Amino acid sequence: MAPVVVVLAAALQASAPQVQDSSPFRPLDLPSPTAYRAADGRPGPQYWQQRVDYTIEATLDPERQLLEGREAIRYVNHSPQPLAFLWVFLDQNICGPTSVTNQLNQPPLVFQESVFDFSCLGFDGGITLGYVRSGGRDLAHTITGTMMRVDLAAPVPPGGETTLEIGWRFRIPEYGAGRMGRDGSLYEIAWWYPRLAVFDDVRGWNNDPFIGAGEFYLEYGRFEVALTVPARFVVAATGTLSNPADVLTAVQRDRLARARGSDTPVAIITAGEAGRDATRPTTRGTLTWRFAADSVRDFAFAAAPNFRWDAVGWNGILIQTLYRPGATLWPEAIQMARHSIRHFSERLYPYPYPHATTIEGPIAGMEYPMLTFVPPGTSREDLYWVLMHEFGHEWYPMVVGSNERLHPWMDEGFNTFIDIEAAEDYFRGTAYGDTVGRMQLNLYPTHAIPGQEQPLSTRPVESRDLFWTAYQKPALMLNVLRHEVLGREVFDRAFQAYTAAWAFKHPTPADFFRMLRNETGVDLDWFWRGWLYTTARLDQAVDSVTAGADGPAIHLSSRGTMVMPAELLVTFADGRTDTVRLPVEMWNLGSRFTYRYRGRGTVASVVLDPRRVLPDVDRGNNGWSR
Repeated sequence: MAPVVVVLAAALQASAPQVQDSSPFRPLDLPSPTAYRAADGRPGPQYWQQRVDYTIEATLDPERQLLEGREAIRYVNHSPQPLAFLWVFLDQNICGPTSVTNQLNQPPLVFQESVFDFSCLGFDGGITLGYVRSGGRDLAHTITGTMMRVDLAAPVPPGGETTLEIGWRFRIPEYGAGRMGRDGSLYEIAWWYPRLAVFDDVRGWNNDPFIGAGEFYLEYGRFEVALTVPARFVVAATGTLSNPADVLTAVQRDRLARARGSDTPVAIITAGEAGRDATRPTTRGTLTWRFAADSVRDFAFAAAPNFRWDAVGWNGILIQTLYRPGATLWPEAIQMARHSIRHFSERLYPYPYPHATTIEGPIAGMEYPMLTFVPPGTSREDLYWVLMHEFGHEWYPMVVGSNERLHPWMDEGFNTFIDIEAAEDYFRGTAYGDTVGRMQLNLYPTHAIPGQEQPLSTRPVESRDLFWTAYQKPALMLNVLRHEVLGREVFDRAFQAYTAAWAFKHPTPADFFRMLRNETGVDLDWFWRGWLYTTARLDQAVDSVTAGADGPAIHLSSRGTMVMPAELLVTFADGRTDTVRLPVEMWNLGSRFTYRYRGRGTVASVVLDPRRVLPDVDRGNNGWSR
């Protein structure tokens, strides 16, 4: 009869319902490591990325509100395959009447009190190309919205290079999708020249169009830029000014030299001098400002005839603020700027560029290498947060070049996270400084709404609450990881190692996950799944307390879809208290766990998460009392 029993058992087993692995601790499905991206999260031994160098000459014509230029783009193919065509961004086409953004006329995104309209507010713009050629020979090209495919005369072989030559012009919008524009005689100019898309080992060409909500993913290289502007204008830009004797007065050059080595701010153009003829070498005709920048992924500039200009030094870096005389909060901005650059340099990675400059103007906050655009501000706290946040972007994504168009949490989220401690430090001892660290947790109930909230992995163009999915929830996630899961010292060491390993390179989420696991020795797949790839919600509860043979037994449950470690404040009948921290592995065997307290005594009460640092959605079940 034994064979029959075996057969019947096998049949019953085959007909039983199959259970899918639903453990919160199951491994994430990550791409396999390669020679380009190693299993420990670092760049692999054969990691490669393309190099793109730009030589640009451009002229700003305020009378016609026109920017006109020509450029030579040197493209070096470090990939292992030949490239028969190149993809080029024509970002100004977002202002064209046939752009996706203008056709859809989508409602603006609301960021707390700020409103971001990712359009050009009906401006009839777009870029006009004069020529696209190589070696004097015209190249076939196809324009689709903000993207242009350029077909080469011959493929660029691995290790080879080619040079594109492009002539172009566009009318400058007053409001350029919230990222550039003009206000009277002030110009804040960005995404203004045709620029190469990234070709990488993950997706090949990253030719996702620019329609507003997603930011930029660009290659690193060298820029040589000549900007011709009216002689009355002062220009600030990415890169080092190559011809100061041509465009600055002797007094200004002397003040700048002093400022670089000074711990106290130096006025390069004072309030009384702003807009006066004496601040310019000449007021007739035009002047050409020449800038050079290495190891940068973009180039932006600002120009106006009436800037105040302050500067100060830190660690050999020239830190500058340029602002209009009516910006009443901005005399303090130079101290805010210096604090930001010092803070991030000391805690993350040394600032790698020769200057850090911020411009006051109409743009509500935007970052470019060495240069940021910041609005006038409504309070000291508001001004500091935006100014510091935009400078934080010099690390993410200007140094660590993640793909903002796909993974904004690795850009805005990382940056918002590092901003918290910077704000706490600058306003230490004030009500704002003591509470700013709880901002993201306080926002949770109004943004993490079941049925409406989206995972952090959502592309920015699909995000209905970009303020939450790209900025605030990723910051909360990393803050919880740092303080409640890994511990400050362990997290900081790993985060700094990640920043150094991927400086001037292109990391992916999988690289970040692997890097943290290898640096900390902690498998965090459960954490990333709950926070990034789902909208899991945390609901930990104290079910009961019973008396055991060896001491009290505290019965806990995880009633939500997110697992986290637990902290208990246990109070005994005799008044004693004890804080117990339980690692996340308490949920290895399911959603219920009994903690057997090591010690005698009658428990009077138990409180879960007594410091209220976790986003528990039901605090009504977080306590038990006898």
